[in-house]
Amino acid sequence: MSRVLLVDDDPLLLRTLRINLSARHYTVLTAHSGQEALDVAEREQPDAVLLDLGLPDLGGIDVLKGMRAHLDVPIIVLSGHTDPEEMIRALDAGADDYVTKPFDPDELFARLRAVLRRPLHLVREHNPRIGEYEIDTDATTATGPDGPVRLTPTEWKILTLLLADPGHLVPGRRILREVWGPTAEKQRHYLRVYLAGLRRKLEPDPARPRHLITEAGMGYRYEP
Repeated sequence: MSRVLLVDDDPLLLRTLRINLSARHYTVLTAHSGQEALDVAEREQPDAVLLDLGLPDLGGIDVLKGMRAHLDVPIIVLSGHTDPEEMIRALDAGADDYVTKPFDPDELFARLRAVLRRPLHLVREHNPRIGEYEIDTDATTATGPDGPVRLTPTEWKILTLLLADPGHLVPGRRILREVWGPTAEKQRHYLRVYLAGLRRKLEPDPARPRHLITEAGMGYRYEP
C-alpha cells in the first residue's frame, strides 16, 4: 500500500482528497503548511507527494526544492496558476507532474498511478534504443538495421539531454538554455524544428512518435 503525503492549506480540499485517496487504498499523510510538509516528508518518507504551491508560510517552489534535497519519490504539484512560467519553474525544481486547479479527481489519481509505476533511481542505459536504432551518446552513433544514421551536433546535444532522464519531462526552456545558451530561452521554434528532424531520422512513424514525446507547452520526454 503506497503512502501519499498530501500538502494543502485548504481544509475542504484536503479532506476531500484524503477521503478519495483512502477509498483507493492509499495510506494518507497530511500537512497544512510548508514547514510541516518538510518535517513529515523527512520523518515519514512517503512514496509520493501531492504538493500545493500556495502555502501560507513558505514558497511552494522552496518547499519542492527542500523535499528534493532528501526525497527521491514522485512529486505532483497542484496549483491554481496556469502560467507556463510557473509550470516550468516547478518542473525545473524537481516536480514530476503539474496539475492545475480546479482538476478532475479521476485525472489526478490517474497521474498519481502513472508516476508511482515509474521505477525509482532510473539508470540510463549505456545504449538505449529509439525504434530500431541503438544510441551511443558517448560515441555519438545511432545504428539501425541499415547501418548508422547521421545526427548533427545540435541533435546530439538535445538527444543526450532527453536520454539522460528516461520517462521524465525535460522542460523546453532548459533544453534551449543548455544547447543554445540563456539568450535562446524563448526560441521555442528551434525545438520544433530539431525534434521534427530527430523523429524523421529515428522514429518508426515520425507522425506518431513513441519515444520522443512532446508535452505541449512544457517540454519533451524520452520514453524507452
